[in-house]
Amino acid sequence: MDYKIGIVGLGVMGRSLALNLERNGFPVGGYDLEATQAKAFLTGYTRGRKMAAFDSPAALMSALERPRRVLLMVPAGAPVDNAIASLKPHLLPGDILMDGGNSFFMDTERRNKDLETEGFHFLGIGFSGGEQGALRGPSIMPGGQRQAWEAVAPLLRAIAAKAEGGEPCVDYMGPRGAGHYVKMVHNGIEYADMQLIAEVYDLLGRGLGLSANKLHSIFKEWNTGELKSYLIEIAADIFAKTDAETGTPLVDLILDEAQQKGTGKWASQNALDVGAPIPTLNAAVESRILSSMKSQRVSAGKVIHGPQMEFRGDRSQLITAARDALYAAKVVSYAQGFSLLQLASQEYNYNLNPGTIAKIWRAGCIIRADLLNGILDAYRHDPALVNLLMDESFRAAVGSRQASWRLVVQTAVGLGVPVPALGASLAYFDSFRSERLPANLTQAQRDYFGAHTYRRIDREGTFHTEWK
Repeated sequence: MDYKIGIVGLGVMGRSLALNLERNGFPVGGYDLEATQAKAFLTGYTRGRKMAAFDSPAALMSALERPRRVLLMVPAGAPVDNAIASLKPHLLPGDILMDGGNSFFMDTERRNKDLETEGFHFLGIGFSGGEQGALRGPSIMPGGQRQAWEAVAPLLRAIAAKAEGGEPCVDYMGPRGAGHYVKMVHNGIEYADMQLIAEVYDLLGRGLGLSANKLHSIFKEWNTGELKSYLIEIAADIFAKTDAETGTPLVDLILDEAQQKGTGKWASQNALDVGAPIPTLNAAVESRILSSMKSQRVSAGKVIHGPQMEFRGDRSQLITAARDALYAAKVVSYAQGFSLLQLASQEYNYNLNPGTIAKIWRAGCIIRADLLNGILDAYRHDPALVNLLMDESFRAAVGSRQASWRLVVQTAVGLGVPVPALGASLAYFDSFRSERLPANLTQAQRDYFGAHTYRRIDREGTFHTEWK
């Protein structure tokens, strides 16, 4: 049998994608450097299916139909380069290697260029949706040579999540590292979305003293309206889960230290490189770092005291305001992410299509939400839209919620509940809508101490002043 595709790396994600591919009619050959993984794949998954495990790269490559299509599902960094090196002696011109991990997009740029000079194709593919997404239908973001995309498109369309109307959540993102760049920004928005939800949970939980059961009811209701999304849905489920041993809500027993794998941090770092303001995404990354400083926070909490955490206002009003604030801040976080994509597209000549990206994020991925239908409509109406806040519909939706948004941030500040992402979103909103910002004083100071010059509002040219 000629296998349609090979998968190198038979861990959870590799196995899940293999099962998805086989279920959709594409026989799969697998290989893993770890003999135990290959054996587990062979004995636990291949029986009765058109799948096989091979004991060497050479054996795998000889079993694949041409042009060979090989998907690498190994950890980012050196393991990807090592996997490529093990396969390269067996490649023929026109063969296609694909990296399906969370690789840094600049590494994908390098690998794409290096392999192209030797006559091979290389796709960097972002997969989102976790294990269940890989098994049942992920959102897929491929980038690389267009002819390579066209050669693997039937497979990826078959296994992708399907949005309303059955449209597959996969499309060609652009050349070289474009696919992994889009996945990086997806993860940055994911960080922001999760942090915004966590801050609202903290305000309602600590600030109002609401129980996990009450929070479950609130989030379940929110998931029937404009906040309907995967992350709101699973938050509601989490609040309902009770620890079997103690009878305590499980969320209350989980250590408050959030981990990260680097993609959100990469988005923040790259945004500085391309000059894109993404304060909500940055706040989310910084909040995870702050959460990791547990011992310092415990010590500080004993000697540094804030206000008394006692809410005296209308509780129902604040809960409603929190829903509105969360929606407004989520729109702003998406606006920042899509603006970053547009600036990066110019910087790296990716020719990214924001509407296409919104389209493939509507199902399968972690940030899937009803909100993306509105984003898709906004870019369909104006493909050159520079910021989502300039879309008439979103401008009205956010504007009508800003009083609630300000109430939530003000209340949190008064209670001493940290809301770095909600606050950063509001500051971005106020900065973006301000015709005049205080940068004139910043420029005057730069000229004062460094003769960096400045421009004037009443005449053309650059100027320097002897300030003393």
